[in-house]
Amino acid sequence: MPALKEILELNVHEAAPSLYDKLDHGRVRCFACGHCCPIAEGQVGVCKVRINRGGTLYAPWGYTGGIQCDPIEKKPFFHAHSGALAYSFGMLGCDLHCAYCQNWVTSQALRDPVAGTVPTAVTPEQLVRDALEQGARVLVSTYNEPLITVEWAVAIFKEARTAGLATGFVSNGNATPRVLEFLQPCVDLYKVDLKCFHEQHYHQLGGRLQPVLESIRQLKLMGFWVEVVTLVIPGFNDSDPELTAIAEFLAGVSPDIPWHVTAFHKDYRMTDPADTPARTLLRAAAIGRRAGLHYVYAGNLPGEVGNHENTYCHGCHELLVERLGFQIHRYLLTAEGQCPRCGKTIPGRWDREFHRQITAHPYLPRARHTP
Repeated sequence: MPALKEILELNVHEAAPSLYDKLDHGRVRCFACGHCCPIAEGQVGVCKVRINRGGTLYAPWGYTGGIQCDPIEKKPFFHAHSGALAYSFGMLGCDLHCAYCQNWVTSQALRDPVAGTVPTAVTPEQLVRDALEQGARVLVSTYNEPLITVEWAVAIFKEARTAGLATGFVSNGNATPRVLEFLQPCVDLYKVDLKCFHEQHYHQLGGRLQPVLESIRQLKLMGFWVEVVTLVIPGFNDSDPELTAIAEFLAGVSPDIPWHVTAFHKDYRMTDPADTPARTLLRAAAIGRRAGLHYVYAGNLPGEVGNHENTYCHGCHELLVERLGFQIHRYLLTAEGQCPRCGKTIPGRWDREFHRQITAHPYLPRARHTP
């Protein structure tokens, strides 16, 4: 049986010309992510999946490392197509190496011999057809870092757009202006993991803070719908000064960016510290509000964070969307995405009506949920 590396090297396609430059001595420079790797002949970038062959950059193509049907609230997008089913696909590889990664089986497949999954050959048409058959309204690239497999995602998204589906990226945000321009015509929603606000901590994860901050600014300017998540980890990024710095930065970009503060739990190589308690998320949410953010959510501890799972009108504080975990209990926005009480327009990508929620739990397409 061929090694995973050998299998992946067969499943490639020439990278988008706008995403790399040819250098001297057969080298290339890749612009798919913020590392901007110079890659020598026969070598790969930091991501381990973008490879230089004969002075031409090749990128992953033609497979998935995993497919799942998720409630869109799991991504999490709280201001986009509430209750919708997000048909989610991923590939293999990542440009970071977070010790607490919850998708390490796919993201760290080429770094960790324990990780890895057998890729499944598929076409964009097959993925979109399956998404429609499942009842999805959004198709999302996730589970690995989608920036490093961006050409394949765009090929799928073009097919999805033709079929009337919205599209989304779930990303660490370590982007470049070039890759965001490449994505702009075919991506509607973009979730960024802003992991911390400390350069040294970003170095521990294999990245840098500044490209992520610049990407958030640029995404907002370019018209993507942006939501930001910070996984709050005790002893790593949970201090008041660090949470305040994150919140103030986001509020400076736009106070309407939803900020999700979510709870760490032991995973992969990080079995210490203790899991994040609800009181820490409530403290982070209060910091976000004080910093001027209009929409702050405390996530993934359903029922333990009071009303911080709900969406309220920033103008009159009317309840607009009531949630418990990924389940929508009440949806009160008007067809125009406005507060029914005061008429304030709530920023987001809202549907004209709330469609019946297919599921509040992830499931595999081959085991389709029956309402």
